[in-house]
Amino acid sequence: MKHHTLRPRKSRPETPALPKTPDRLHVFPTALGWMAIVGAGKTLRGLTFGHASPEAAIDALPSQVVLVAKSAHWNRPLARRLRAYAAGARDDFRDVEVDPHGLTEFRRRVLRCCRRIPYGKTLTYAQLAAKAGSPRAARAVGRCMAANPVPLVVPCHRVVAANGGLGGYSAPGGIRLKQRLLELESTARPPKPS
Repeated sequence: MKHHTLRPRKSRPETPALPKTPDRLHVFPTALGWMAIVGAGKTLRGLTFGHASPEAAIDALPSQVVLVAKSAHWNRPLARRLRAYAAGARDDFRDVEVDPHGLTEFRRRVLRCCRRIPYGKTLTYAQLAAKAGSPRAARAVGRCMAANPVPLVVPCHRVVAANGGLGGYSAPGGIRLKQRLLELESTARPPKPS
């Protein structure tokens, strides 16, 4: 009888584990409607905005996130920054830690490249695809932008169609809200010194 030696399987790169602390949910009004943010520690897991009520903002978050989150005033500094942004203050949110759990490598690359689009500037879906290393994936980039779990922090509103149109936008108000964000950024005032 032949004996086989078991060889260890090649391991895949590990997806970072979810934070050990429980998720917290914070809902607050802004000049862009009600916003809801959810996260743990300093890591943002979900953001929604543009809603007519706090309940609508919560309902727009993924149900698997909301089910485990506890209502609290999580990350008040981020909430203040988001309120200020909605009121016209300049902020790129690049320092905000975002949870990559459950994202494919392609989506991580696209979202990472999207975060680098300068405030007040735009890229086309094709340009973003090229920057993410997949120049023929403009449609896939569009789907990635539509499923962005943390809009504003990952500024998917800065990604537009090649024909000069705005493309799509999945937040409440759709294209009108996308246009409003782009106009807001074109006239934003500098942040107040700390």
